[in-house]
Amino acid sequence: MQVNLFAAMALALSTVAAGHAKAEIIVEDAYARAAMPSAPTGAIFMTLRNDGPEDERLVSVESDAAAKTELHTHIAGEDGVMRMRPIEGGLVIPGGGSHALARGGDHVMLMGLTHPLDQGTQIGLTLGFESGEEIRVDVPVDLER
Repeated sequence: MQVNLFAAMALALSTVAAGHAKAEIIVEDAYARAAMPSAPTGAIFMTLRNDGPEDERLVSVESDAAAKTELHTHIAGEDGVMRMRPIEGGLVIPGGGSHALARGGDHVMLMGLTHPLDQGTQIGLTLGFESGEEIRVDVPVDLER
């Protein structure tokens, strides 16, 4: 009788564990650019795809390429002029979905570049998620897009 009880408990625990699958974030088509070779700022764009069933939230970004790295978005001001603003609370990447960081929208902002963003080079970026997971990405600089 004890063997059956243990087998039933093991089955119940494996069923619960399977129901709590975590997010599986994939970084696609990442690239960095600056407006001009001597610009003090730059931006990184990419698509974050979540192949897991649970939502995940991108809450931090870090790079040695800049003195300050933030998640930013564009917001229309009262005068109709678009302005960049830091994103508070992070970005949700829905389970089974994706979130694009694209020009004119959400993006990673690099402020106080530590070196010029030269065509064909790469910069390191660390993405921090609410779950505690971190993803390190080597982002190519593509000034031709």
